[in-house]
Amino acid sequence: MAMQANEIEALIKSALPDATVAIEDLAGDGDHYAATVVSETFRGISRVKQHQIVYAALRGRMGGELHALALQTSAPE
Repeated sequence: MAMQANEIEALIKSALPDATVAIEDLAGDGDHYAATVVSETFRGISRVKQHQIVYAALRGRMGGELHALALQTSAPE
């Protein structure tokens, strides 16, 4: 079963309440998304750690309900 973009956004925002989240459905199939996440939490930590935080927020749905997620993460400028 595919995930909706608003579900992905809600999961990320529950873990990172200050985040600005933009979700794009890349294929129109509910399985392939791109997400841009901007949060102060990311300041001073590696890109790998930033992505790990986002994946943890998805609570194990990657590879199941959510097939692919292209991530761009950053701290606010």
